[in-house]
Amino acid sequence: MRYQKITPEGSRDFLFEECDDRRVVEHTLADLFKQGGYRKVLTPAIEFFDVFKSDNTGIQAEEMFKLTDARGRTTVLRPDNTMPIARMVATRLSEEDFPVRLYYNQSVFVRNKDLAGRTNEIAQSGIEFIGDGSVEADLEVIRLAVQSLKSCKLNSFKIEIGNAAFFNAILSKMNIGDNEKADICNLIEGKNYAALGDFLDKLGDTRETRVIKKLPRLFGGVEVIDEAKRLYDDREAVEALKYLKQLYGALCDEGLGDSIMLDLGLVNRSNYYTGVIFHGYAEGSGLTILSGGRYDNLLGEFGMPAPAIGFGVEVGAVCEAMRETINVERPLRIALTKGRLEKSSVKLFKTMGLDTSQLENKGRRLILPVDKYEAVLSKAPDVITYVEHGVCDIGIVGKDTIVEHGSSFYEVIDLGIGKCRFALACPKGEDFFSGYKRKVVASKYPKVAKEFFESKGMDVEIIKIEGSVELAPLLGLADGIVDIVETGSTLKENGLEIVEEILPISARVIVNMASMKLRKNEIESFLNDLELASEV
Repeated sequence: MRYQKITPEGSRDFLFEECDDRRVVEHTLADLFKQGGYRKVLTPAIEFFDVFKSDNTGIQAEEMFKLTDARGRTTVLRPDNTMPIARMVATRLSEEDFPVRLYYNQSVFVRNKDLAGRTNEIAQSGIEFIGDGSVEADLEVIRLAVQSLKSCKLNSFKIEIGNAAFFNAILSKMNIGDNEKADICNLIEGKNYAALGDFLDKLGDTRETRVIKKLPRLFGGVEVIDEAKRLYDDREAVEALKYLKQLYGALCDEGLGDSIMLDLGLVNRSNYYTGVIFHGYAEGSGLTILSGGRYDNLLGEFGMPAPAIGFGVEVGAVCEAMRETINVERPLRIALTKGRLEKSSVKLFKTMGLDTSQLENKGRRLILPVDKYEAVLSKAPDVITYVEHGVCDIGIVGKDTIVEHGSSFYEVIDLGIGKCRFALACPKGEDFFSGYKRKVVASKYPKVAKEFFESKGMDVEIIKIEGSVELAPLLGLADGIVDIVETGSTLKENGLEIVEEILPISARVIVNMASMKLRKNEIESFLNDLELASEV
């Protein structure tokens, strides 16, 4: 009876006005979809795992809630709405006159990281337009996406549009394996500029690596298409750009230019989407509140090839944005890591010509003006939390914290300060990798240690230590440690030596995803000045 009065992590109750808000959003969107000729469908909350098993789904098995049925077959709580609808269309509506227009109001269930302030049950309202691969279909769906956010009376929003075909055309010309392609996709989707450059450098200097390095910054107006053509003139890539320009121009002609922008670095589930792809952001929410795109290959997975396009709106995120009181005059808010990085950041701000007097004489204050900006002082993991949730627009934090705690934000600049490295160390003279005994490793960074040994195919036991991790092998608790090393003097003084360096570390700049779109000019200006200051 221990848990009878609480809800599981990642779930929550909704009361009164929260329920009213959710009902209003769902009914508003349903009315809009019905006016467009879309018909409502429902799919089971529990589906067979095989529905989502294809490599083209873009959903990781560990993100799903798995169960078994009475016959021992693996089932899952529905982690996505589009694939069950594709299954349903292929099996139940195959004799319908196409195209078919469908809409839904139902939840998906996806595991989020613990204590992240995210729910694992996500209410979605969305549409699927199946059986029409024309530009008119793309325009209809994007137009409806804009109307959906307008109908919710949000303070401010943007829908960014890209083309998966452009990125796929570049990727297809690269002589690399599927795992490396997946790594590139993940880095671009996360706007992880610094790590992307490091990864591409290992692949060599080619036309493709050069253009991919530029992609994360190619977002804005129609000028980004012209710049992309100058960077990469492959026939398939140029065709994808021409189509995107046509689409963007038509939407602007309809008066939607203020609500949309282009983003050629928009890469999401690249094996899944085949053409136009789009995301929506709103002021008052740090999350992507709408996502969609063209997925012409998906129905073929269920035996009925057909073009299709759709989108889903995250109802909970929209409700939060509707309730949020927005201070449109609020300055850009920058979260700084207390301690050495704080002092280094102050030096950079001075080089930028900013007034740092309040920051240098802060007393016990934690929120301080820095010229026209606002600085928030916090511990390193909290910098990531504040940026992820959108209460801070920008953060300056060490790469060690990013790889251990980070997820949903853009990593944009390597400032080159606070340099050190992750390393595996063990008692001097011992061969860590020899013998058949299962090794025990102590670390303050269990995620980093786990991923390092998984990459080597080693089965080790990892123990988390909060204090001086060097003590663990000295006391016989562990065979080795994974820790941050700057000079190596602490290791030497305790009879330890580096076995292998794992990852270089330095201070990085991170940006909230919604802020990057909604306050693009302000943030780009700040980042450009900061990057110049870091190079002085």
